Amino acid sequence: MSTKPNAIQSLLRQRELLKLEYTAEKEEFQRLTETWGVARKVKRGDCWYPARTGRSYYNSLNSLVIEIFRDDDTEIEHNFEPGKQVMFFSVDGSDSLHYLKFGGTVSYAEENRMVVSVSDPATVSHLQSTERLGVQLSFDETTYRLMTEALERAINAKGNRLAELRDTFYGLLPTATLQLQPIQFPWLNASQQQAVNSVLAAKDVAVVHGPPGTGKTTTLVEAIYETLRRENQVLVCAQSNMAVDWISEQLGNRGIDVLRIGNPARVTDKMLALTYERRYEAHADYPQLWALRKALREVQGSRKRGDNNYHQKVDRLKSRITELEIRIHNALMGQARVIACTLAGSASRTLEGYRFGTLFIDEAAQALEAACWIAIRKADRVILAGDHCQLPPTVKSIEAVNGGLGKTLMEKFVENQPQTVTLLQVQYRMNEDIMRFSSNWFYDGRVQCAPEVHSRSILDLDTAITWIDTAGEYREEFVGESFGRINRDEAALTLAILQSYIERIGRERIVDERIDVGIISPYRAQVQYLRRLLKKSEYFKPLRRQISVNTVDGFQGQERDVIMISLVRSNDDGQIGFLRDLRRMNVAMTRARMKLFVLGDATTMTRHPFYNKLYHYIRKLNGYDETSD
Repeated sequence: MSTKPNAIQSLLRQRELLKLEYTAEKEEFQRLTETWGVARKVKRGDCWYPARTGRSYYNSLNSLVIEIFRDDDTEIEHNFEPGKQVMFFSVDGSDSLHYLKFGGTVSYAEENRMVVSVSDPATVSHLQSTERLGVQLSFDETTYRLMTEALERAINAKGNRLAELRDTFYGLLPTATLQLQPIQFPWLNASQQQAVNSVLAAKDVAVVHGPPGTGKTTTLVEAIYETLRRENQVLVCAQSNMAVDWISEQLGNRGIDVLRIGNPARVTDKMLALTYERRYEAHADYPQLWALRKALREVQGSRKRGDNNYHQKVDRLKSRITELEIRIHNALMGQARVIACTLAGSASRTLEGYRFGTLFIDEAAQALEAACWIAIRKADRVILAGDHCQLPPTVKSIEAVNGGLGKTLMEKFVENQPQTVTLLQVQYRMNEDIMRFSSNWFYDGRVQCAPEVHSRSILDLDTAITWIDTAGEYREEFVGESFGRINRDEAALTLAILQSYIERIGRERIVDERIDVGIISPYRAQVQYLRRLLKKSEYFKPLRRQISVNTVDGFQGQERDVIMISLVRSNDDGQIGFLRDLRRMNVAMTRARMKLFVLGDATTMTRHPFYNKLYHYIRKLNGYDETSD
């Protein structure tokens, strides 16, 4: 009797779990909106207040947008991203919030400026005349609707390619491959070459499993480049705008024509040049289109009673505008070799009616299964790239987590069809001692060190990893519901240890060689406290550009010469909260190239077997006689 899961039942279960997550997130949003003060929302990065408006204009896609600025001198990283929904409010004399009846959608977001798409000129006037204006993230109904619709399509698919892919992902159909002569890529290592060849040979689905530092993006770019020798165009997606930006930039560097659908998170000239909007504006027919749109608005805004030609004028202008819009759109889509967007962005009207031979999903292990199905319906075959031993998708509902919503399509497919997976096995980032623990615990010891980074270090005779035990001296504090924990003394010690290490290296050398440092904490409250301490410190002032402080999620995909991890947890019960999700620790540790400091209460942390093994592994590296291996 088959032990393979029933695909339809599994997807129906996914739909139920997604509904639980939707309900939990919506209820939490409503509760926080009603009970939290402005200052707390600002601190979380979910709100700008005070905010002011800038200019408003129609963008190249004829959407009305308005600039919003925050003026306070803050280093709080905000959570506003392109595509996110926002709501506006005003604050009266008694500091009560009054939400305005309209909202908007973020088009671009920089550090202290964002561009928001709004519905009509009346909205712009209202915002410009509102005193003590604020803007906060709104609850995103759209993405949940798109995910639910995608699950429905996958559930109901019969006799088509979507139905075949559904059954393949759930192990009910075997994967098929083409018999191709392997291609040699001398600039790639053996496992990277194997991954590219497995992508080219796959008829249905293939997986590129890329542990930290193994060159997943390099491999994926090569696989896309080779696929484009066989296909005219491919779709490349990822869960986040940041991940789409990164792969788009690397493809652009390889000389591939990329069209970025949706707005980039990294608002650089390089990224903007790839966007649909910028390409649209650069088209030879755009000035004529702009003039026609302007003429239409003027005709509509100055209609006179008894003007019998009004409707004819409007219809004639609209017809010409539509003709030019279609011509520009078809030109842009026809020219691009890669269409790049988020998974949710693949449902954009821009891609309506388009189908692709191959879909590449990067960072697939960070995407909810339902999000993947949004894009899969547009493709004949699917390539997943990522690492299910690193950060999982964010799921807020405990019930949904326990039900398995956080288990990704990539994770399930790796279990159901392991023969389709290629593990990249050589890493080029870390000193061997930093890599070894991660390789043994998460990848069965299969990840090896490239010779050129094996012994990389900043100081001679330095140990690659140091655990600073804070047991008994520093205690965690709870700083408010849904806001997290903080360990003030451990934060101060983190900067003191960093200062001492910089003195050992030499400040001039740090500057001359641009040695960079990342300070990571799993808790946002600790991150913000560390940032405040760093900002106040005169010692670190000249080095501030080379020191970044962020959560584990904020460091995903990045690396630094020196990494310091402040674990925060210190209590008598051995409670370590979401540090039990070891994938987060895998990400945190593997950001370091040459030196890793772990600061934490060993008594609290080592009650968990993973941290116990890590602690003794580090002690052994530092010359302590350890019986534990």
